[in-house]
Amino acid sequence: MKNWPFWIGCLAAVIIIIVYLQFFRVEQPEPVSVPAPTPVAQPEKPEILHPIDKTATEDKAAEPIIDLAEPLPELQQSDEKMEDILSRLFAEQRLDRFFLLEHIIERFVVMVDNLPRQNLPVTHRPLKKIPGIFLATGDREDRKIAPANYKRYSPVITLLEKADSQQVVAVYVKLYPLFQEAYQGLGYPKAYFNDRLIEVIEHLLATPIVADPIRLMQPKALYHYADPELEALSAGRKILIRTGPENAERIKNILREYRKGLTAAKVND
Repeated sequence: MKNWPFWIGCLAAVIIIIVYLQFFRVEQPEPVSVPAPTPVAQPEKPEILHPIDKTATEDKAAEPIIDLAEPLPELQQSDEKMEDILSRLFAEQRLDRFFLLEHIIERFVVMVDNLPRQNLPVTHRPLKKIPGIFLATGDREDRKIAPANYKRYSPVITLLEKADSQQVVAVYVKLYPLFQEAYQGLGYPKAYFNDRLIEVIEHLLATPIVADPIRLMQPKALYHYADPELEALSAGRKILIRTGPENAERIKNILREYRKGLTAAKVND
């Protein structure tokens, strides 16, 4: 038994993996790295559908929270600036309660790009995992999302509702070159991030309305939507549905407000 430390280590690793799958993967699978985007043929000069125009937002915020004339930091040194901006946008809030501040611009871009896909790499998300555990009711043959589960999402939705959308758009427009740089770094050298952002917002706004009860199935340790059409939806749409009908509509209202601001901030509007 000279190799007993090795086998004990293997057993411990297996136990850790089982515990992770049982208790944490309900929210979303968590890969260890960001999957490379599927290569898509891009034209030499792709059309920009929603070009950013800095002058379109300069007069919208009565008291801008960011100096529009201030030089931008480098992307890799932008965390401190973003933390300062978020502390102004979400005054009197504990930022570490909601946000993962390290590389937050890159995290945001990765999240946006992957919301319409089947899997969301939550290791790179800008928001922290919703506190608590996923709640379901009923027996194994008739599982439903528990109404109490929807309350877990209320604090972060309320936080986003309170943010001044005009201020947020003004900050985004000012910092847009950093978002564009992060997007190109994902493997889209000729694509335009703001077009992708608008596309993803419209994708989420088209999420079907699913009334309670939202039925589940649990073939093994993990929950799935019982309706195969719901289970086949993108990661972003499934997240919206999982927040509950009322919360999903609140999130859609936030998205509509930002879509309005982002599409107004363009040339020749």
